Amino acid sequence: MSCTEARYSFELYPPRNERAAAALPATIDRLAAVRPDFISVTFGAGGSSRTASLEVLRYILEHTDVSPMAHLTCVGSSTEEVNRLIREFLDAGVRRFLAVRGDPPVGLPEGEDPIGDIRTTAELVQLIHRVQAERVPYGELPVPGLHARAVLEHREHVQIAVAAFPNGHPSSRSVSQDIDALLAKQAAGANLGITQLFFHAEDYFHFTQRAAEAGVTFPILPGIMPVTSPARLKRMLELSGEDLPSDLAIELEVEPTDEGRREIGIAWAARLAQRLLDGGAPGLHLYTFNQHEAVLSVLDRIGALADADRPARPTPEKSATEKEPA
Repeated sequence: MSCTEARYSFELYPPRNERAAAALPATIDRLAAVRPDFISVTFGAGGSSRTASLEVLRYILEHTDVSPMAHLTCVGSSTEEVNRLIREFLDAGVRRFLAVRGDPPVGLPEGEDPIGDIRTTAELVQLIHRVQAERVPYGELPVPGLHARAVLEHREHVQIAVAAFPNGHPSSRSVSQDIDALLAKQAAGANLGITQLFFHAEDYFHFTQRAAEAGVTFPILPGIMPVTSPARLKRMLELSGEDLPSDLAIELEVEPTDEGRREIGIAWAARLAQRLLDGGAPGLHLYTFNQHEAVLSVLDRIGALADADRPARPTPEKSATEKEPA
């Protein structure tokens, strides 16, 4: 697939302090200017970032032409709580969701269920569709010349993405189990996949081929991120559970300058992105760490940006007061 045919999307997380909150609108505006398919906003397990996530989603809705995607987790929550949250997002204007089960909370009182009422992502997908159907059960149009209204057969639907794991979910026993989980999510109504981070294109291709052979029909977007420091690589590995990419790790460790490490990370991500698109990936989902320069540089390197959208000279990747997402 060519760069002009592919679709691109970005992930943000809610700001963790006032300084980060003040800087985030400019980042959103810059990302929105390149016309991505959507911008997703993460959501803490158990609703830990509910208000902050909704504020970011509302900014995207009110100040850009880009469709926002709300992350939803269900672990540790009751059906009533998740139902209320889905309605809150829908009422705000969100029509795209990334449904993930989430990690069980730690430190619960003895005997308390760490999972909650909704035990799988497939159940969460079903609930999102059900809440939307109850909220907008049908549409009507006036019938010309009559004091009557016609019921529309078409109902507004939501897009529900789910996570995919090219190298296996940490709790999975086999690739077959991961594929079966995707099939269950598809049967529940999921219509898009977004992968966890990975470092080699072949991992994505092998996984998507097996998924297609098993009957998964929705597109699966590869999730990638430019790794611009050894600390960020370490954090990525902690979040994803992936094995250390030794060649990238060595390059980052031996390079003495921040600018040099930034170039290594962008070049690495651009090569991976181009390989994925050349191999038929339907697009790219770029994890931004709430910074726009590096991800836009990746898209620029693969020829996906217009001249007017190309990033300016780099600025420091993050302030000392901003933290990596937990």
